[in-house]
Amino acid sequence: MPRNTYFRHTPAFILLFLAQKSAYGALLFKRLDKEMPFNLIDTPALYRALNDLEKEGAVEAYWDTSEPGPAKKWYKITKKGIEKLYELKQDIERRKRDLDFFLEAYEELQN
Repeated sequence: MPRNTYFRHTPAFILLFLAQKSAYGALLFKRLDKEMPFNLIDTPALYRALNDLEKEGAVEAYWDTSEPGPAKKWYKITKKGIEKLYELKQDIERRKRDLDFFLEAYEELQN
């Protein structure tokens, strides 16, 4: 799958994970790697998406300096982010129907 097509849904995965639990960038990246067998999202794409989501007001960021070492920028989903997550879910469902159609039509060609 071309990377640019795949990256279109990077915000959906970020918002999904943040709806489950607040996280910082490296933690989100580890989760993407663990949960998604074909993860093509690299760290620059992740941080670009987080920055865009923050500008849109879909996530809020805050710095945690309570632990030793460098401060971590944590992200949490906002009400606007929950709304955006629902819109992204609807978009993915539409695309999934198209992909299911393709797979079924392809299988018919094989018979």
